Amino acid sequence: MSRSPELVHSVVKAYDVRGVVGDQLDESFVEAVGGAFARLMRSEGATRVAVGHDMRPSSPALARAFAGGVTAQGLDVVLIGLASTDQTYFASGLLSCPAAMFTASHNPAEYNGVKMCRAEASPVGQQSGLAEIAQDIVDGVPAFDGTPGAVSEQSVLDEYAEFLRRAVDLSAMKPLKIAIDAGNGMAGLTAPAVFDSLPVTVDPLYFELDGTFPNHEANPLDPKNLVDLQQRVRESGADLGLAFDGDADRCFFVDERGEVVSPSAVTACVAQQALRDEPGATIIYNVITSRAVPELVGELGGVPVRTRVGHSFIKQQMAETGAVFGGEHSGHYYFRDFWRADSGMLAALHVLAALAAQDRPLSEMMQSFTRYAASGEINSTVADAAAETEEVVAAFASRALSTDTLDGVTVDLGDHAWFNLRPSNTEPLLRLNVEASTRPEVDALVAEILGIVRS
Repeated sequence: MSRSPELVHSVVKAYDVRGVVGDQLDESFVEAVGGAFARLMRSEGATRVAVGHDMRPSSPALARAFAGGVTAQGLDVVLIGLASTDQTYFASGLLSCPAAMFTASHNPAEYNGVKMCRAEASPVGQQSGLAEIAQDIVDGVPAFDGTPGAVSEQSVLDEYAEFLRRAVDLSAMKPLKIAIDAGNGMAGLTAPAVFDSLPVTVDPLYFELDGTFPNHEANPLDPKNLVDLQQRVRESGADLGLAFDGDADRCFFVDERGEVVSPSAVTACVAQQALRDEPGATIIYNVITSRAVPELVGELGGVPVRTRVGHSFIKQQMAETGAVFGGEHSGHYYFRDFWRADSGMLAALHVLAALAAQDRPLSEMMQSFTRYAASGEINSTVADAAAETEEVVAAFASRALSTDTLDGVTVDLGDHAWFNLRPSNTEPLLRLNVEASTRPEVDALVAEILGIVRS
């Protein structure tokens, strides 16, 4: 069954498939995705695929449909059931097979999608397989004339939790009180598995798995979704707070004062630990990350490497450079020893280990990793992202020391001031990030740029 190129390309994004269930995605479409993915993986020698899903109401049926497409192409399927995205990456590594995770991450309840990877969490993105998968769906996935694959079930939750705990030196862990906001997402399943055997007290918020997100969106990148966690930390006297997105692959941190910790500071903190273990190692950071990160990595004797936003690009760079760790502004943290995949839970354990190894509160510990003021990511809905970007670049042309287009447009204004404008890979948005030496400088730049973008 062929499908319109317009429909296919509207849901096949830069590094996943994502759309509105019932409108852009249904079981028939997802079955075709499974078939196309299986054909590609079979051509590369794979014999089975692990499939996990989140707690969205549509996820179980879509996962089963995808599995049907895979088995129809002669590959076996291992259903791991309810899982976080990083738990699915773990299954891919543990079982040495390709994997697929049904989730729309932080998107509202009506969305769903699938993230796919090769064995050992090797990425499948637009430049590494998704284009071929999309073309197969457009043309109609050819029938397979061999024996269909079989379906089995296997939980990997306990192995996942134990692997993470072994990946971090937790020998100095001391009693800590941690408030965790799961946002009714998959951290409600994975956090108890990981933390219950550690000497910490967990204060849970919204651990009930509910893909309708009755309390707030499971998107900690939006400050309004951190308000409940911030309040809980302040009221309970917790040492820190953790907030996860819907599929629990991203983690955001709140210090003991209830203030949000910059993901760039978290990146620098984890990088410091990695460089203590492996002096001179390579650390990946993306174009939105604070300039403090490459500065600190260089000062610690490491090699900072800048890359595009997005997990498939980060993983590719990590493979090419042998990097031990990579961090993104969006709360994604990547680890060489986790098959170069991202795990917010593993990042949380690294920060807990760093906190336990010294006597300062989290706010003071993170001060040494924070050098500049930043706007955070500001989204604008625009009719023509390219045209608006060109207008902004033209307005700053006389002040720009340099302009690069590695990912969107980054304009360096000197004296530690820069901004990046980047169209979203998954939504019709233009994203702005600004950094400068002081908050007034940041605020002035944001006002000037948004005045152009939103005019």
